[in-house]
Amino acid sequence: MTHGTVVFADVQTFRLQRRGYMLCVTTLDIFVPSLHHWSFCLSSVVAAKVDHSRSGRSSNMNTCFYTICILVLFTASLRCDDAPTLEDEMDESIPLSKKPYQTPSLTGDVYLYEPFQSEERFKKRWIVSQAKKDGADADIAKYDGQWAIEGTKKLINRGDIGLVMKSRAKHYAISTKLDEPFVFDTKPFIVQYEVQYQDFQECGGAYIKLLSASNDLALEELHDKTPYTIMFGPDKCGEEKKVHFIFRHQNPITNEFEEKHAKKADGDISKFFDDKTHLYKLAIYPDNTFKIYVDDQLVNSGSLLEDFQPPVNPPEEIDDPNDKKPDDWDDREKIDDPDARKPDDWDEDEPMEIPDPDAVKPDTWLDDEPPYIPDPTATKANDWDTEMDGEWEPPLIDNPKCKESGCGEWKPAKIHNPKFKGKWIAPKIENPNYQGVWKPKRIKNPNYFNDEHPFTMTSIAAIGLELWSISPDIYFDNILITSEDAMAQKVATETWLTKNQHENSFSAGSFLGQFATAAEQKPWLWVLYGVVLTLPFALIGYFCFPKKRDETAERKRTDAPSPDDPQSSRQNERRSENESPEEQPSQPASGGTDTVGSEGASEASTETPTEPAKQEEEKEEETEKEKSRETRASPRKRKKTPKA
Repeated sequence: MTHGTVVFADVQTFRLQRRGYMLCVTTLDIFVPSLHHWSFCLSSVVAAKVDHSRSGRSSNMNTCFYTICILVLFTASLRCDDAPTLEDEMDESIPLSKKPYQTPSLTGDVYLYEPFQSEERFKKRWIVSQAKKDGADADIAKYDGQWAIEGTKKLINRGDIGLVMKSRAKHYAISTKLDEPFVFDTKPFIVQYEVQYQDFQECGGAYIKLLSASNDLALEELHDKTPYTIMFGPDKCGEEKKVHFIFRHQNPITNEFEEKHAKKADGDISKFFDDKTHLYKLAIYPDNTFKIYVDDQLVNSGSLLEDFQPPVNPPEEIDDPNDKKPDDWDDREKIDDPDARKPDDWDEDEPMEIPDPDAVKPDTWLDDEPPYIPDPTATKANDWDTEMDGEWEPPLIDNPKCKESGCGEWKPAKIHNPKFKGKWIAPKIENPNYQGVWKPKRIKNPNYFNDEHPFTMTSIAAIGLELWSISPDIYFDNILITSEDAMAQKVATETWLTKNQHENSFSAGSFLGQFATAAEQKPWLWVLYGVVLTLPFALIGYFCFPKKRDETAERKRTDAPSPDDPQSSRQNERRSENESPEEQPSQPASGGTDTVGSEGASEASTETPTEPAKQEEEKEEETEKEKSRETRASPRKRKKTPKA
């Protein structure tokens, strides 16, 4: 009954533990669905835990199991901070690729909004240039790149299409007029559009040109020399990556236009040249300041007056173009010493190296053998044409006879010439007639002007894409020109942001990608990631695979007797001797002449210790006890007992 009760209790405990473990795993799987793979891992640990529990080795496994549970739940708590609400889950239950796309409805100060949602409307509004590029060969001068209205290869939003450059290594030119010209007066100027390099970009641009208002503007003749007011957008060739912002400023005196280039973008912009959709935005304000955003991140900003090359305003003074340096102007700071003389023993004709006079030709040197010979294994190719290719000759190889010593004409090795001094040069001295570096006179700049409001640029009447690109399938969408920043934010939120979220969610290792993105801004996070990734494995290894104890060191630490200790052996023998009489069979009641009985009696009398022997054993026990007490009192003085 006792044995059966114990087994029943073990089974009950086992069942309760198993139910508790599985409840933990199920709860984790329900409340943290994103960690389903962790639940699978925990289920495996539960199975291992059950096996260890049955075999009686559950102590370490308990610690191991609880360690893994804590690590998993800690990871879950980190993810739960970003867990979406119920409304978000319901909204995200529909894949973004299946959500119907809706063009944003805009009301306000909008000069152009082109979502490219209708191919018919595109053909009516946009004009493909029929011009030829100046200064190019006839076969590449045409703007013959093919345009198409279609969705991206990833089909992010159902019904969302855009303008795509389809041809490889071609020139493109297309344009359309604004709903009304933009006049630079008191309103900010904001232009925003999307670009996606679907096949990445090898070399080429994806910028736009905002064409200047003019009576001579003909969109069907758009080419590289067509006047523009602003050029803005990305450009890449090889490892050089730019986000252009160029505006053409008119000199109020000469009426000539000059391109002004903005300074380079702040920070690294290479991440914006991948295969994702990126949003480019330029904002110019009436106070002569500008800001450039990419994916709603500020990458460049400054002043139209200070952060452009060449500057908007020319210098007040310039060098006199008619001033010439006098013929007798001596601008030599140092001259050769006229009193210096070359030493008489200085021989400029001595060579730097001479033949070694001590060199001796080896006796085995082969003077008549050539250093190279025709390859005897070479054969003429079957398609060799003597008339076209000439007379066939086998290739030359090193002469194997020359390997040991050498062959051909023998020449002694070269050594440095001790008499070599080179060309003699007179030492330099200060020039007594030195007049300094000549500079032309400074005069007032006849073309000087001071334009304090470069924001008032030439009005914009149209927008054009005049480009060349090696890579095809460059996607443009949602081109917006407005004066209201809120309008640009609305379009970005309803169009680009949806695409960006979808692309990030489907990018390889999106969760790890977030870590990598954060580490780009804060490199010290890589150290933290390394610690976090290493710590779980270290804890699991420590608790699940404990180090085996050294029994010898443990006995030395606790002073426990070893198996081969004589003291322990004698104690075991005495213990067996004391127990042996109880195990012997009882003697017969009457003394008979039975042989078996007499033999048993004789054996019993032989095994029973005599009185002197008992006293001697008791003395030995007392002696051993005293030695044991002394050893415990001073374990360092204990001497090893020799083995029996």
